[in-house]
Amino acid sequence: MCFALPRAERGARVYVWDFPTRLFHWSLVAAVVVAFVTGFTGGNGMDIHGKAGIAIVGLVAFRLAWGFLGSTYARFATFIYGPKAVLAYLRGQWCGLGHNPLGALSVIALLSVSIFQAVTGLFGNDDIAFNGPLYGLVDKDTSDGFTGWHRRSVWLLLALIALHLAAIGWYARMKQQALVKTMLTGWQDNPPAGAQAAKGGGFVAFLIAATIGIGAAWVASGAFIPPPPPPAATTPAW
Repeated sequence: MCFALPRAERGARVYVWDFPTRLFHWSLVAAVVVAFVTGFTGGNGMDIHGKAGIAIVGLVAFRLAWGFLGSTYARFATFIYGPKAVLAYLRGQWCGLGHNPLGALSVIALLSVSIFQAVTGLFGNDDIAFNGPLYGLVDKDTSDGFTGWHRRSVWLLLALIALHLAAIGWYARMKQQALVKTMLTGWQDNPPAGAQAAKGGGFVAFLIAATIGIGAAWVASGAFIPPPPPPAATTPAW
């Protein structure tokens, strides 16, 4: 958003969000929705719930890597702001593309709570038939502790998502900023005057970030944990 400086001529647009960023965003939305639905319904859905958690770990790991390797507005260096920028934004004196200073705080909070939620679930259990993929690395008491944090932090994540959706609605109504459309197409209409299109984040960078994300998901799946030994054969008593 730009409050203090003029905007480009009506009808102009600029490329802001690269395809990997948009793919990550909507994939994370889908994974979180699946995790919420299966987590609250329980039962046979818990296996899908666990897989959604693994996907979230991989997606967030990809996004963290893409924050250094991606195109201009996907990089943390372009949207991690200090207190002065936040105050300037609140006074209507900040002008830029991508995440504004308050939006950046929302992104960091959502990523942080999402990874906390997913990781605690990897070690958790439901005291019935489901154990997280990394359950075998900790004892039962520790797993129960992770489960408790997992269940409590879901409400914080829901609150952050609600605030995020409210902000999107506010921008759409009050500022005529179609943030959903921009995240779907990558293009922002009527940008600030002199706005520059996103650059960088090529195919090699995507492969590196994707490899990091896949590697994180593999670790989260517990595939590296050796299977338990088969039960010892017993000799008949006769």
